[in-house]
Amino acid sequence: MSVLNGAISIVLGIAGGIAVGSGVIALILVLDMIPRLAQVTQSYDKTHWYEGALIGGSLLGTVADFWHWKMHGVMLLSPIVGLFCGVFIGLLAAALTEVLNVLPVLAKRLGMRSYLFGLLLAMILGKMTGSLFDFFVYQR
Repeated sequence: MSVLNGAISIVLGIAGGIAVGSGVIALILVLDMIPRLAQVTQSYDKTHWYEGALIGGSLLGTVADFWHWKMHGVMLLSPIVGLFCGVFIGLLAAALTEVLNVLPVLAKRLGMRSYLFGLLLAMILGKMTGSLFDFFVYQR
């Protein structure tokens, strides 16, 4: 039975990773974070640097999380990392507020306006189910 549990865990892990990764990339693309950042900072020629930083940071964070990297004795680096994380979260929040009406517009264009409540409910229940699954199954 442990082989079956391992196979199910692998499939669920890959599926969850693909879903979360696709969602984050879709969010970044829909919000036009990188072109907007280039527009605000008037640095259109540095767009490839922004993209590289986003990809590199995601890759480094994933590898550090998988391999449980720990940095001991680097207390001066913590505020710098916190600053960069805060800038990213601030940019994401600012971009999200600019396009807060994405779901109603998408539902209208797809002809799913009457299903908008069900779509939002499915998203909420999916998030809740995934969180409970993570809390009760993977945290043991």
